[in-house]
Amino acid sequence: MTPSDLTSSYAIMEQFYTLQGEGYWSGTPAYFIRLAGCNVGCHWCDVKESWNINDHPQIIVSELLAKVKDTAAQRIVITGGEPFLQDLGPLTRVLKHNGYQLHCETSGTAPVSGVWDWICFSPKKFKAPLPDWYLIANELKVIVYQLADLAWGETHALHCTKDCQLFFQPEWDSQRHIPETIAFIQNNPHWKLSLQTHKFLGIA
Repeated sequence: MTPSDLTSSYAIMEQFYTLQGEGYWSGTPAYFIRLAGCNVGCHWCDVKESWNINDHPQIIVSELLAKVKDTAAQRIVITGGEPFLQDLGPLTRVLKHNGYQLHCETSGTAPVSGVWDWICFSPKKFKAPLPDWYLIANELKVIVYQLADLAWGETHALHCTKDCQLFFQPEWDSQRHIPETIAFIQNNPHWKLSLQTHKFLGIA
């Protein structure tokens, strides 16, 4: 960490302390920092307001750190938008220096930056990911919007490491193909089911 890391700034849509709602760490307390900017543009995205980076304020790292310290958080999730459109080196160096576990959620469409304890990689059909993400992902999360997404997800799993955790997650608004997703996982038990539990609970 350097003094300049503390004064680096990021376009932030929102930040909040909650429970991780989905994937491997579901139910775990986590402080979320949602960065602005996206180069994918999924039509079913539930945070479209994050897409335009110029719509959101620049916040310096020292201010972000102070907000996190006001909570009991031990784990921080950096998400978006697509967070890796911004250089996450300064932010993660400061947070790691202060003892936090750092997780990220990414579509993998921008180069890796920063230091991470857990990487959730969620590729999208709308823009191909960069190959490096398959090698470093701890978790592959595939959104099921169409039935074909099950087979599509398997093609991505083939490129991940053997230790990568595999999840299919039904898209929230449509709630389509849940029976087929369950049946697929039962027949392919290397996969697990992810649900957006925070939406069922009505929390952030």
